Amino acid sequence: MKTLLLIRHAKSSWNDPDVDDFDRPLNKRGKQNAPEMAHRLAHRGIMPELLIASPAKRTKSTARLMAKEWHYDKDAILLEEELYLCYASTFLKVITKIDDDIDTVALFAHNPGITDFANYVTQEIRIDNIPTSGVFAVQANIQSWKDFDRARKSFLFFDYPKQEVV
Repeated sequence: MKTLLLIRHAKSSWNDPDVDDFDRPLNKRGKQNAPEMAHRLAHRGIMPELLIASPAKRTKSTARLMAKEWHYDKDAILLEEELYLCYASTFLKVITKIDDDIDTVALFAHNPGITDFANYVTQEIRIDNIPTSGVFAVQANIQSWKDFDRARKSFLFFDYPKQEVV
């Protein structure tokens, strides 16, 4: 069984309009929401074995804040250039490269691609938007990540900071 967590970067700062999109940092709320969401995942018993992130500053920062909460080495986060503002189809290219010894992966990326991909992977639920720091989780009954696209996926949950914790 393989578990995939699609995580949108935390809330970024728009204080400096001259900062390039790639270099936008997290704002105060983003710095609070990312660890909170990592804590919620840990509370569910979900601890990713691999973190893969877009190299954009806000996405990399989100992954690092969550990694700290999970006691995951921030230097072990895999930065994948292709995930920066990518199309849904790009996620599959990244997923098929994952080592099959790894069962739970967190992918950190951006909208609209991450929401489009979430809607692609399961027919059970449709969402309009993965909000900042949102987590969309699915499982596939496969042995190899190369089989992820063809496999039937089961929706696990969709959580985000403003959602009431149950």
